[in-house]
Amino acid sequence: MSPDPRQTESPHNGLFVSGLCKSYGPVQVLADASFEVRPGEVVALLGENGAGKSTVSNIIAGSTKPDAGAITWRGKPYSPASPAAAIDAGVGMIHQELKLLPDLSVAENVYVGRLPMRGGRIDRAAMNAQASAQLKRLGLDVSPERKVRTLRIAAQQQVEIAKALTLNAELLIFDEPTAALGGEETELLFKQIRKLKAEGMSFIYISHRLDEIAEIADRVVVMRDGRIVARHERADIPVRTVVEQMVGRSVERMFPQLSPPGDQTLLEVENLSSPERSFNNVSFSVRAGEILGIAGLIGAGRTELVRAIAGADPISSGSVRVAGKPVHLNGPAAAIKAGVVLVPEDRKAQGVVLDQTIGENLAFGNFDHVAPKGWVFPKAVQKFAEAGISRLGVKGKPNQAVSKLSGGNQQKVIIAKWVPRPPKVFILDEPTRGIDVGARAAIYDVIADLARSGMAVVVVSSDLEEVLGLSHRVLVLSRGRQRGILDRSEASNVAVMELATS
Repeated sequence: MSPDPRQTESPHNGLFVSGLCKSYGPVQVLADASFEVRPGEVVALLGENGAGKSTVSNIIAGSTKPDAGAITWRGKPYSPASPAAAIDAGVGMIHQELKLLPDLSVAENVYVGRLPMRGGRIDRAAMNAQASAQLKRLGLDVSPERKVRTLRIAAQQQVEIAKALTLNAELLIFDEPTAALGGEETELLFKQIRKLKAEGMSFIYISHRLDEIAEIADRVVVMRDGRIVARHERADIPVRTVVEQMVGRSVERMFPQLSPPGDQTLLEVENLSSPERSFNNVSFSVRAGEILGIAGLIGAGRTELVRAIAGADPISSGSVRVAGKPVHLNGPAAAIKAGVVLVPEDRKAQGVVLDQTIGENLAFGNFDHVAPKGWVFPKAVQKFAEAGISRLGVKGKPNQAVSKLSGGNQQKVIIAKWVPRPPKVFILDEPTRGIDVGARAAIYDVIADLARSGMAVVVVSSDLEEVLGLSHRVLVLSRGRQRGILDRSEASNVAVMELATS
């Protein structure tokens, strides 16, 4: 463990954070945080949701003011009054929550606020060419003139990263940059980070994918409850050690024990294709009590496939049967009626209504339960919500706004909304995106419980370890085509990636 940076002299012109504190009312979210980032290195900042990582990052990036403490940057006192001031000082940040303008083009988003000009006009040719080149380095081949709202979440994440990499900053803060990226896209990002490191750029790297840390970070700082609890001079430390420091307790296991599936086939998909050929001639089945994982690189058609099965996107050919009965997928209502529900990849935009309460969110999908005669009574919503909160272990009250919950608890609210129906097929797309390690284990237990209750469960994830750890079988897609289905005994990182890249 390295010494507290306040106890050393400044040997370089990097970043020195000393004694930062921040409270919101009676709640202290940051207490005496101190660490350093040297030129040309990546420091991983790790911790559960609520540990203080985002608060530290927002202070450094100029969007939050500390109550106490000081920062030195490039040998001078540093206290940015705004994100723009931080950028002017050479410090940029890419946030976990996308901050793109959906009705502007990809290139306009990459260069928003600093559009290249020529003769008093926006130089669109230069802007489009520069944006396209940066995106291709990250593995995204889309038109720079395409509107951002037409892109999938993973592609939007790459646009956000491209935006950060074009800031010409000397310190970049990455908050969950690979949350929606697959292995190939992540490696392309790491390649860019290594190149910029060699040029002297520094990075603060926040991620819940702990397997990435040893690959990209030079040092590790661990936070818990607003305090720094550990510093490591090397990044190749056991994941279990880091997790236990993050959560403050021993972690015996991450993935739950899987129960054997039953004999009844609940979901049958045969030769399913989309009009745009984002997936083509996909066939598989899922039994009661079985968890089927779907793996593949970005652009493989994973999200498009499960959205089609849930009635959210159209199909051009093929069939879906639920418990032996054909389902006519003319919309989500038809799928829900047949017993198919979806937890979408973008929970905040598609899964919950953030400004509404937990109780209201649970009621939205269950008016036949809470208002069978057409009248919604607050006491009925309260009672219904209390049952859902208790069953899923949501840390919140029925009258609490969903926007105030952590990502893990928001995900539990979405699952709790569907459980009472009860569905025959439960589909989860990126179930732990942006969720910390401690909360992930709870979500995994919930998913395993759904299967134990007799549902057929389908899990889509960009995290290959997650797919392998949760699934009885793994379906691998590549460029919209089904490359194989692997049993748990034969599914491995190598086996899946060989199919995913074929």
